[in-house]
Amino acid sequence: MGNKANSLIMKPLIIANWKCNPTTLAEAKRLFNLVKKGVAGIRKAEVVICPPFIYLSVLGASAFAKGYGRRRFIALATERGLAFGSQDCFWEKSGAFTGEISPIMLKNLGVKYVIIGHSERRCILAETDEMINKKLKTVLEIRLSPILCIGETQKQRDRGETEKILREQIEGALKSVSKFKVQSSKFCIAYEPVWAIGTGNPCDVDEAQKMSLLIRKIISKIYNRKISQNIRILYGGSVTSKNGGDYVKEAGLNGLLVGGASLDAKEFIGIVKSV
Repeated sequence: MGNKANSLIMKPLIIANWKCNPTTLAEAKRLFNLVKKGVAGIRKAEVVICPPFIYLSVLGASAFAKGYGRRRFIALATERGLAFGSQDCFWEKSGAFTGEISPIMLKNLGVKYVIIGHSERRCILAETDEMINKKLKTVLEIRLSPILCIGETQKQRDRGETEKILREQIEGALKSVSKFKVQSSKFCIAYEPVWAIGTGNPCDVDEAQKMSLLIRKIISKIYNRKISQNIRILYGGSVTSKNGGDYVKEAGLNGLLVGGASLDAKEFIGIVKSV
């Protein structure tokens, strides 16, 4: 009940993670403009677009060319229910780190959210909890809002290790992170079971609710109950316009992290409207 009551207080957060797509700027502009137009009248949800790094300066910060400063741009985007996020970042603010993107660079482009610890980075690029912890600390330090991704693999689930894995991932990411830092940001946790991502086999709504309650319990033990209730918990993994609304309305989650379906403007808009 507490989880559902909490979801009524917070505006649902719907995040489009484009991953390594699309392959041309023209396609990226077309997709973004379709989504922007489709969600323009929606005020009951916050929509976040997370394109590849190279498109952020065009899609997100193009408003600067109209004379808006970063704060004004973020304010306008938020008023319209649309914000920008990054799919990742580095843990250092600047320096000799070839190929990396500083969170300060992202902030200066008008980015508001940063996805941290996505399973594809954990599984494919061997990103560790220690690395994720470093990124999280830096993102919080410069006052961006982290979206911490957690989730178990099919093998871990089959072995009955789901609770253990989620606990380890959360505790590892939040090691030595003060409750003040968490309280002063729009901190989010996205439960994305690895076995559900891109498989067409989404997590059952009741199970998603159970995982949400477990996450709040873990956060409550690390900090306190108040902080655990003020963190937005999202679901991600084979989300569609047919099941998206159920995770918020039935399971009481605070939003969705959408992958493949976010590349189809009509489908993504349908997901936002379903919520």
